[in-house]
Amino acid sequence: MVESDAPQLDPVFHALSDRTRRRMLRALADGDRTVGELADPFEMSLAAASKHIKVLEQAGLIQREVRGRVHVCRLDPGPLASVQEWLAFYERFWTGRLDVLDRLLRATDAGKTKTRSPRGSES
Repeated sequence: MVESDAPQLDPVFHALSDRTRRRMLRALADGDRTVGELADPFEMSLAAASKHIKVLEQAGLIQREVRGRVHVCRLDPGPLASVQEWLAFYERFWTGRLDVLDRLLRATDAGKTKTRSPRGSES
């Protein structure tokens, strides 16, 4: 299990905290993109896109390769596995809590059904 204070989570969560960077990652899931291609949907300068890309690189979520004058970015999903593992704890936690609530509600409903007469009036 990934510990909640694992330092590798901090830069990943920081990178994921921004909507633009999440959308860039989603675009990269479909294949490699140049910096210009990543910047285009956001109507931002290449300098602004590069700042977002640098944050994603520092988190280890993407790799940038320079091909002549063109910078090509590729998704590296490895760090997302640690995030998913960390979130899985809370998924189990909430699933357990919701299961308890479901059982309580079903028991309450069953109790109400037993106390009613066939015509629906209270006994």
